[in-house]
Amino acid sequence: MAKLTYIKAITDGLDQVLQNDEKTLIFGEDVGKNGGVFRTTEGLQDKYGTDRVFDTPLAESGILGMSIGLSLTGWRPIPEIQFMGFTMEAVDSIGGQMSRNRFRMSGDVSMPITIRTPFGGGTHTAELHGDSLEGLFIGIPGLRVVTPANPYDAKGMIIAAVENNDPVLFMENLKLYRSMKAEVPEGHYTVPLDKANVVREGSDITVVAYSAEVNEALKVADKLEKENISVEVIDLRSLSPIDDATIFASIDKTHKVVIAQEAQKMTGAGAKVASDIAEKDIMSLDAPIGRVSAPDSIFPFAMAENDWLPDADDIEEKVREILNY
Repeated sequence: MAKLTYIKAITDGLDQVLQNDEKTLIFGEDVGKNGGVFRTTEGLQDKYGTDRVFDTPLAESGILGMSIGLSLTGWRPIPEIQFMGFTMEAVDSIGGQMSRNRFRMSGDVSMPITIRTPFGGGTHTAELHGDSLEGLFIGIPGLRVVTPANPYDAKGMIIAAVENNDPVLFMENLKLYRSMKAEVPEGHYTVPLDKANVVREGSDITVVAYSAEVNEALKVADKLEKENISVEVIDLRSLSPIDDATIFASIDKTHKVVIAQEAQKMTGAGAKVASDIAEKDIMSLDAPIGRVSAPDSIFPFAMAENDWLPDADDIEEKVREILNY
């Protein structure tokens, strides 16, 4: 297996779906000749032509509106929204249209649309470029929301997303794009879109995280192992639906839990996980549910970004608090 960066693993996955299904199309702002602002689609237009990988005007509402029409006529669109903050320009297409069409039409049609969008802090991007807005989308019935935390999952999940018949919001973490490498199989494989992953087994406490925070949690687990503290780390991978069964099985073993997310605390996947635990598995806990998140404020300018984002130190502090409760 080759060692690929997170971003190259996504490129490899897109190459696979374009090769395997002639009904797949990639389009968005600068995704063609330039290969996207981060070069995620680099080389794909040269390989598959301008009819299947092409640029659009700077109009997110048009990009996603066209995706709906294409999917109704048998295509599998893979639109790119250049940064997650720009989805605000096309919320009706996501929440008011594509997520509802299968229900509206009694299951007679599908919406196999995979919306790729970068997000996340740690790279000193400008306003609206680093925001984690998954909390706005995980409450939309009919829409899957997924975010891989490593190159292996990135390739397997982008293939699974494109082959799925539901609309999928595929969140790609900016900080992870070129900051990590891992072995990635050649060819076609998939990773489930509805299954969390126990990335590290432990017995003393469970840390539930997703995207870049998974890697921060693993740093904590490595550090605390030297003190004979065993931390189990779960990568949610799917934010809608959330795999409660894997989380509950871990809590039934460790009896303590910390939930970490990059987004603000006021909403989002962490709140949903905490609610599910409180409602369905509270009797397994020996301590309160711990939560780690960004402050409930607007994403700061670059000079304050590192102080604002939750990191391994924040997770470690909360883990120690819950362990000593």
